[in-house]
Amino acid sequence: MFDWLQNLSDWLIYSVFNIAQGTKLGDALNFFVYDTIKILILLFIITTVMGVVNSYFPVDKIRNYLSRNKLFGLEYLFASTFGAITPFCSCSSVPLFIGFVKGGIPLGVTFAFLITSPLVNEVAIALFIGMFGLKATLIYVSSGILLGMIGGFILGKLKLEKHLSLWVQGVLANAEKEGDLEEEKLTFSKRLPSIFKEAFLIIKGVFWYIIIGIGIGAMMHGFIPTGFFEQYISKNNPFAVPIAVILGVPMYSNAAGVLPIIQVFVQKGIPIGTAIAFMMAVVGLSIPEATMLKKVMTWKLIVIFFGVVATCIIISGYVFNLIL
Repeated sequence: MFDWLQNLSDWLIYSVFNIAQGTKLGDALNFFVYDTIKILILLFIITTVMGVVNSYFPVDKIRNYLSRNKLFGLEYLFASTFGAITPFCSCSSVPLFIGFVKGGIPLGVTFAFLITSPLVNEVAIALFIGMFGLKATLIYVSSGILLGMIGGFILGKLKLEKHLSLWVQGVLANAEKEGDLEEEKLTFSKRLPSIFKEAFLIIKGVFWYIIIGIGIGAMMHGFIPTGFFEQYISKNNPFAVPIAVILGVPMYSNAAGVLPIIQVFVQKGIPIGTAIAFMMAVVGLSIPEATMLKKVMTWKLIVIFFGVVATCIIISGYVFNLIL
């Protein structure tokens, strides 16, 4: 599909810039040019498609639907899937989490959204397709949604409402269902300009993360020898996945920043499940997110939330290593 792009990258680096093929600098620059253009193309296509989806399923409508309807357990799937189609990182998901709680949605269902939202979105999907192919992307998206469902279900069954802040508990006690807002009916052709605009805004928002992430990945690709990382987190180490998750939790980045680095990890010998578990921990659990959640949760609930999600990520990492 992108053979033309590889030819373009080869021509630009090896002919125009006259950098010898097979050198560390040449390989690094070729990797950077190829991956940057490919990811930006895929990102625009997928953000546009997801923009169409989001324009027909606005946040307020989803929230009101979840708060008013009993879905007999399917609400976890619905909330987790909604998290997957919304373009939010872990920190920007928190205001929506607060809105869901205020709307009277059960805490476990709200957690299902909060878990999945930063892990699976159009940016992550575009990068994943470009780096690991369609099969790995489908497995990743499915596991991200499943992780949100399972994590949300477990957290819901623990009856943790008492560990929400006093302000949130007051909101829950007096929650009133809001009426549906009148929504302007727009044709698809009228929605399209705003969809394109939103796609460009998303790309603009993550552009430098992509450039920096691919730049770091290119340096690692060209200058770090194969097997360098494998000696520390290898397939033979049974504790490689939990170690990767523990290392990832204190860090913070979005998918655009960390996925190009994960790609190089895999190329350098780290099992893909271990690398993805590290990425999930970086993207889905972070210190900034914990700080924002402190506004609505006690530290005990934050620790429980992080513990449950980290455990689910570790399990998914082992599963990835088995099937990919």
